[in-house]
This record gives sequence, structure tokens and C-alpha cells, in this order.
Amino acid sequence: MNAGINLSDFLVRTPEGSWRLAGTRISLNSVVYSFHDGATPEQICQDFPGLSLAQVYATIAYYLNNREQVDRYLQQTQQSAEGLRNELNTRHSDFLRDLRQRLTAARQSLIQA
Repeated sequence: MNAGINLSDFLVRTPEGSWRLAGTRISLNSVVYSFHDGATPEQICQDFPGLSLAQVYATIAYYLNNREQVDRYLQQTQQSAEGLRNELNTRHSDFLRDLRQRLTAARQSLIQA
């Protein structure tokens, strides 16, 4: 059930497979997570000034009418992000370890100064 809301009117899929609100760089994930966190549509508009109130309401309505599908998409994007994080941490572990050591040393020198 989509209550007469045409997905293509307000959401577009990027070549990478993520969903963005049409005409913006703001992701479906951002709006849904803000909604989950208890933000009102007006607060979401304040957090994302590029969105109109109508876009936020349409996105929330779409989510509420397609919750299972959207939740599955959100879970898949979280799993993909976690996999990428793990891969990058593994691939660049020496660099990251060195960077962390240099940042720690720099903080300590600032504290001692």
C-alpha cells in the first residue's frame, strides 16, 4: 500500500544504489533515522534546510506505508557500510595505527604546553 504516493516524484536512486530525495543530496536514511529519533517534520526541515515540509511529510508517509521494505533497505545499507568499514580498517591498518599514534602524541604535546 502506498496511499497514492508515487516514489519517483520524490525519491531517486543514485548509481551507487542509495535513495535520495529528488533534487537534493539528502538520503532517505537521514530522514527516516531523524524520524526514528523522534524529530518532527518541522525539526527535520530545520536539520536539512534543503528539504521542504512537503518532501519530509511525503518521505515519512512513504516510510510508514512501506515500512518493511524501507527497513530492509536501511538494514542492507548498514551492513554494507559496516563491511566497507571493516575492509578499510583491514586494508589500511598500518596507516590508521600510525595516524592514531601521531594524533595521540600531538594531543599530549598540547596538554603539556
